[in-house]
Amino acid sequence: MLHLYTTAGCHLCEDAHAILNYCQRYFPEVQWSSVEIADDEALVQRFGVRIPVIAFASTGAELDWPFDPGQVMAFIKSQTDVAR
Repeated sequence: MLHLYTTAGCHLCEDAHAILNYCQRYFPEVQWSSVEIADDEALVQRFGVRIPVIAFASTGAELDWPFDPGQVMAFIKSQTDVAR
């Protein structure tokens, strides 16, 4: 499971959302969800100036913005058993 750390009104987060939707076409087995950082002060402290950030729940590995579809797909491959 991937988490996209985001907040409302963040245009970069909207771009990251679109990138993850695109990548999911190639990795349908990798699910992802958005996490609103404004709902948790600890998340604001951790990600407030870094969002959007993609993180694997299982490994804790993070990919900070800026990233493109190729970087996201490489990140997914590096953290899963997906062989593509």
